[in-house]
Amino acid sequence: MDDRDPEPQTTSPTGISDPRLRFEARKALIWVSIVVLIGVAIYMAQALLVIFGGLVFAAIIDGGARLLNRVLPIGRGWRVGIVLLLAIAFVGWVVVFAGTSLAEQAAQFPELVQQQAARLMDWLNSQGIDVGAERVTGMAEKAVGGIGQLTSAVGGLIGGLTTGFLIVIIGVYVAFEPNLYERGVAWMMPDHRREAFLEMSSQMAQSLRRLMFGRLVGMAFEGVLTWAALAAYGVPLSVLLGLLTGLLAFIPNIGAVISGLLMVLVGFSGGTDMALYCVGVYLVIQTFDGYVVIPMIARKTVDLAPALVLAGQLILGVLFGILGLALADPLIAMIKVMLEYRSEHSSKDPYSDEAADRSFHPG
Repeated sequence: MDDRDPEPQTTSPTGISDPRLRFEARKALIWVSIVVLIGVAIYMAQALLVIFGGLVFAAIIDGGARLLNRVLPIGRGWRVGIVLLLAIAFVGWVVVFAGTSLAEQAAQFPELVQQQAARLMDWLNSQGIDVGAERVTGMAEKAVGGIGQLTSAVGGLIGGLTTGFLIVIIGVYVAFEPNLYERGVAWMMPDHRREAFLEMSSQMAQSLRRLMFGRLVGMAFEGVLTWAALAAYGVPLSVLLGLLTGLLAFIPNIGAVISGLLMVLVGFSGGTDMALYCVGVYLVIQTFDGYVVIPMIARKTVDLAPALVLAGQLILGVLFGILGLALADPLIAMIKVMLEYRSEHSSKDPYSDEAADRSFHPG
């Protein structure tokens, strides 16, 4: 028998015996993990933005299906299918019946904008403002090229067909079975976080549906009213301008400015009176939409600060182009809802950092 005393057990060199230090080490590990996840998100930002675009499209379909349920109480799958068929029918109508007119107007549009840009440059030079011809021409060509891509999107002729196709496919799958994907994400959460996640995702989905509903109403209002007002005065390209105004209304702030500039440029082709009329139409529509239509809808949607939305649009527009510009508003809205939910429920969550801090400082 060995009479030697057993060796005392020692703590591992990597172990932390102090509970406070263990808590701080866990917090540090969490922050490091967040930084790593942010790096991965930046690397995969384009793909993540496409997925988010699919969720936005799904919210539009889901909102339409919910509205349809008020007048046609049938199965959800049938209602989603009807909404998709209506959307396909609208796009088909634009391509088949309005395609010829839009194609003719779109062909005239670049030349007309460049002519008006040249006239503007001549007027500025006559006023003693030296503006380089190459600079103005380059800006006009860029503007025309961007608007040309947006116009082609209506007729299904966009170059980024793959991105649009993926957004539509993701949106359709999610719209048909949203609970399946919601439960799948919740399953990856810790048990004590799942209920809070489901509640927060429900609030985010509701806010996104309301935001998209308000956006679609504003787009339809601005597009139809612009077309009717311009056509009544005989402004050329009225159909195209109405369509572009409606599409650009999806992008707050920036879209309204671009559509107004295009409207005035086309108006100058018919003289000063027509240009002033276009300015008046733009001001009346934007004023009525901004002070009557949007506030009525905004009561039930996400309240976003205009400066915050504009900053987000500029940042995402520079990083990801037209896709980031179009999705900046709903993305900021979802972040806002998430932060508000977190702020309201952090004090009630026994696993939150604030609760953990209080456990070390009971006084």
